[in-house]
Amino acid sequence: MAPVTFWEAPGAYIHWAARRKPAIFWSLVLGSFGPVFLFAVPPVRKYFGDGPRPHIPHTYPIPKGPRKIPEGYDD
Repeated sequence: MAPVTFWEAPGAYIHWAARRKPAIFWSLVLGSFGPVFLFAVPPVRKYFGDGPRPHIPHTYPIPKGPRKIPEGYDD
């Protein structure tokens, strides 16, 4: 059976591609869900209570007051 072109018969082409080239077919099927998830996942996460993440600090916080030097650890 010769490969069917998509524009001649889309249903037959999808059937042919699923049987003869399953890796390409399923990668396109799963990849097509990406744009859908882009708009569907954030409202679902918000509904289940997953809020915004806390900011990651870029510096170490400097303690207030004088620095206490540890004792008893000398060489």
